[in-house]
Amino acid sequence: MNLFAFADLLASRGLRLLPGSHAVPVELLIQLPDATIARFTARGTTLRLRQYAATALTSVVIAAECGCGDHHPQTGPNRVTLSAYAEPLAERLIDGELIFGWTRHEAGLLRLADTAPYLFDLLAALPQPVARARHAVAAEHRNLVGVA
Repeated sequence: MNLFAFADLLASRGLRLLPGSHAVPVELLIQLPDATIARFTARGTTLRLRQYAATALTSVVIAAECGCGDHHPQTGPNRVTLSAYAEPLAERLIDGELIFGWTRHEAGLLRLADTAPYLFDLLAALPQPVARARHAVAAEHRNLVGVA
């Protein structure tokens, strides 16, 4: 299964695969129906799903190699990614060492199609949208203080 087919599978469930997703090794950015972002990874012996606020996405400009502007543009393409300062709202994981007896990097060897059932299980285990909405409202009421 390639990313385009996987994007269709997600769309059939009301989810949106975002740019910045990779099939090998599996690293997916998914927009959930409540606009929050889920990041699913298969690394080492762990399948991990972290949920972030919708504002956690950012765009990074990749600089051109030489940057001189004579034969290359000075800026390169934009890449969608999670902000380095993003804090997960929730996290769920499957410990492959504990459950399957994995010992090294078996999760990283899984193909995209093989990870789909685990992804959907972890998505179902996330807190309900009402709880996430309360967390977002609480976060909006924080006072930010600038330091010069």
